[in-house]
Amino acid sequence: MKAAILMSLMLIAPVAASAAEAPWEPIFDGKTLDGWTPNLVGQKVGDDPLKTYVVEDGNLRVSYAHYDNRFAGQYGHIFWKEPLKAFRLRFEYRIYGDPLPDIKVWEVSNSGVMFHAQTPQTMRRDQGFPVSLEFQILGVPRPQQEPSGNLCTPGTTIVIDGKRDLRHCILSSSPLLPVGQWERGEIEVLSNGEITHFINGEAVLRYSAPELDPADKDAAVLIAAAGGAVKLEQGYIALQAEGQPIEFRKIEVQRLD
Repeated sequence: MKAAILMSLMLIAPVAASAAEAPWEPIFDGKTLDGWTPNLVGQKVGDDPLKTYVVEDGNLRVSYAHYDNRFAGQYGHIFWKEPLKAFRLRFEYRIYGDPLPDIKVWEVSNSGVMFHAQTPQTMRRDQGFPVSLEFQILGVPRPQQEPSGNLCTPGTTIVIDGKRDLRHCILSSSPLLPVGQWERGEIEVLSNGEITHFINGEAVLRYSAPELDPADKDAAVLIAAAGGAVKLEQGYIALQAEGQPIEFRKIEVQRLD
């Protein structure tokens, strides 16, 4: 019996040690946008003529300082260079300043971190959002008082509480968070398809089994290119720009696969 227990521990220990030793890798150096590629509506991949994404004071900032006080639907995302499958992503964010005056009501104090996203090269020039899962970032005050760390699903669906959920946005259990202060976000994506959102160290939303949505026209193109497969197992990280200034720092990834 003792020998059997010892053998079990020997089999388990390397797995636990491997998980504990997986390093956290900074993917933003605080000085440059090296490794990141912007993609904005109406622009070629890599072009950001109005300098929407800049590095200031060691932070990766979504800035509208060079815009003519108009957003005009110029949604943007900046993509990290490597696709990820099973991982943890942690970051700090701060919503700040005034939104551009012509954005939609729901875009006020609103941004997001996309993951399992398609490549920017496969997006249409006028496509506002990549097919992806979104860790939605919200702050108050805003017209609708809602928490942060929610899930939005452009071109995707997930399973929650044992059922496939077709809602576009699903609220987390996070408290309301005021704009202007730094918050900590984290996303855990396990190899079995289970995903958890964290705000300031607390789990606020869990779901699983992400898939491409055949009813979405952009997802349908990706499904066809994948030979009909809908299971969503990997993709890119992207930081959103939708008319509200926000900044990020301490962006790190821990690979779990």
